[in-house]
Amino acid sequence: MDRDMEGPHRENFRKDVSDDVHDDEGPRPGTDSGPGPVPGSRRASGPREHAPPGFPQSHHRYAPGQPTGPYPRPHMPQGRPPSMPGWRPPYPTPPVPPPPMHPPVPPPGEPRGFMWAFVPFLTFGIGTPFSFLYAAVRRHSLHLGAIAGSYGAGTAAWMLMALSDDSVLSALSIIMMMMLWVAGSVHAFAVRPSVFPREPPQNVRNEHAIKYAKYRRALREEARALVAEDPALAHELRIGRPDLPRGYDDGGLIDVNHVPPATLAMLPGLDEEIIDRIVRRRTEQGGFISAEEMAVDIDLPPGLLPQIAEYAVFLP
Repeated sequence: MDRDMEGPHRENFRKDVSDDVHDDEGPRPGTDSGPGPVPGSRRASGPREHAPPGFPQSHHRYAPGQPTGPYPRPHMPQGRPPSMPGWRPPYPTPPVPPPPMHPPVPPPGEPRGFMWAFVPFLTFGIGTPFSFLYAAVRRHSLHLGAIAGSYGAGTAAWMLMALSDDSVLSALSIIMMMMLWVAGSVHAFAVRPSVFPREPPQNVRNEHAIKYAKYRRALREEARALVAEDPALAHELRIGRPDLPRGYDDGGLIDVNHVPPATLAMLPGLDEEIIDRIVRRRTEQGGFISAEEMAVDIDLPPGLLPQIAEYAVFLP
């Protein structure tokens, strides 16, 4: 008897499950969809109390008036996929080269030539040809010499017209004199910086030479520290190889173990005999370790060791 009661209950359960599935997916095939959800079905009960996290309530699959089906896919921006915060590429990008270092530049000296520039103004233009002739001789400039000749021709012209008895020529001579006066004065002040450039005094030049020598020494010390720390990188930067194209400034170092004989001659105090001994020694027994070892092995004169040690470097 229990088995007979089990059959109707099982059929009712299957029918309820089938109704729920078709209510979620839409109307059954071959049936009228109707104006809306059937009262009493699950779709008429409204949305669930809690929507899935990350989606608004209106996008829930059980919301009334919304199409059923899978959850909508969130909008993904086009282009590069999003990455986790703090993510870095597995391989570092090439470093950006720093701006090139320039040696110190001496400060300019005091401006000069003001009295020369005032000559055309103080002489009413009569002294303009002579002042520009002096500038041409001083700067060895044919251009300034031609300008001096032009001013001289103009000055001679208005003077000859001023000596004439004709009133028109006298008036023209006055106009020409005023024009040459103003033009010569303005022109003299305009070319004064090129005729009398600022030159630093002798002591400033000496100070600049000292700063430049210290700057080169600092470059050599930095290059030596790099050789001791990372010889492979020093080889890649071509430290001590002025005979090869490179972009690293080592301050004038010479790699005694690798440069050709012509480059060894750049070291102070080395003649052809010493260079031949250096080349023969590094060919037969390998390179040197220090300047002291080189001095002992090739019998350098004692006075040459400090000079060579300042510019020599020994890469393995």
